[in-house]
Amino acid sequence: MKPFEVVTTPLDPETYRKYTVNPKQGAVCVFTGIVREWTKGVKTEYLEYESYIPMAEKKLAQIGEEISERWPGTVTAIGHRIGALQISDIAVVIAVSSPHRKDSYAANEYAIERIKEIVPIWKKEIWEDGEEWMGGQKGYHSSYKEEH
Repeated sequence: MKPFEVVTTPLDPETYRKYTVNPKQGAVCVFTGIVREWTKGVKTEYLEYESYIPMAEKKLAQIGEEISERWPGTVTAIGHRIGALQISDIAVVIAVSSPHRKDSYAANEYAIERIKEIVPIWKKEIWEDGEEWMGGQKGYHSSYKEEH
């Protein structure tokens, strides 16, 4: 396990939590983003994630550095899964430890927002009646579902 990684296998939140624990820490906040079945009234069949792994891992590490600078004493580990993910599969795990709980909560939320902003990981939602790349990161928008 690397502290900042993109993988094709299931993510184990405990692995990332353990990475962040040390005797100086008093709190660990672990976030797991999972594949949900319904989005805005549309049933999702599964999600497909793609990534440029070398750059994605560098950007995840950058987020860890940003967190360390902004919240001194924190330790961060982030794993993101790519490939086809089924309903309830874990897509991302973020673990942030800190001497006090407030910083671990704030840093964890910061991490997920930064992942969406700067990490080259792209998500395609596959529905019963179509599919669509989500977000502007992919550089194009292909939709086989009628917009309502």
